[in-house]
Amino acid sequence: MLKGLDGWLTDGSEEARLADGLEASRMPRHVAVIMDGNGRWAKERGLPRTEGHKAAAVSVREIVEAGARLGLEALSLFAFSTENWKRPVGEVRMLMSLLEDFLGKEACLLVENNLRLRVLGDKAKLPASLRRELDRVERETRDNSRMTVGLALNYGGRADIVEATRRILAERKLKPRDLDESVFARYLGTAGLPDPDLLIRTSGESRISNFFLWQIAYAEIWITPTYWPDFRKIHLFQAMLDYQARERRFGDAAS
Repeated sequence: MLKGLDGWLTDGSEEARLADGLEASRMPRHVAVIMDGNGRWAKERGLPRTEGHKAAAVSVREIVEAGARLGLEALSLFAFSTENWKRPVGEVRMLMSLLEDFLGKEACLLVENNLRLRVLGDKAKLPASLRRELDRVERETRDNSRMTVGLALNYGGRADIVEATRRILAERKLKPRDLDESVFARYLGTAGLPDPDLLIRTSGESRISNFFLWQIAYAEIWITPTYWPDFRKIHLFQAMLDYQARERRFGDAAS
């Protein structure tokens, strides 16, 4: 079993059985997650949609801890897209409040466990109090090195690419012949992070939903029908095993 999982899993459990099959040498560096299904989770239980968002926080805690124990370099969570502003005002307001409250409670755990928070997306449209909390936690964790937790807020893949292009044009430093894929990537919101090796989407939907359009060019995709509030380490282990069983060719011929 991977060293980071020792003592965390119950002996003889399904989680432990799955973890025994994981190979440290084949672990992805960066896992990205489209956290989907909060509203449907709540609806099936006769609860308000907001209760689904509250329940989702439990999944975030467990998956962040699991990712760190697995030795991931980065774990990116798609929390709120540029399109999510179309949702009911009350739901959006509650979600922003929940995020702020979550950060207030969890910041010390990020610090204590050497985890870095990095916000991905345009913070300008977010409530001022949430922006202050995000800035505070980013400052307090910026030197942490165990794992980067990328929190995609008011993020859109198309907007990320457009904004990168604007930065390049505004600098007026690059000549056309000097612009290639590696240079362009340095202007994206994820600059400095490896591209995701694995993209997980919960709730069974087969869409990218405008997430990491540039970055996931060669990511392996794993879709589960499980709603995000029910997503736990056992599902993450299943995704990892599936990932490790694949042959990643990056456009090359099959071996």
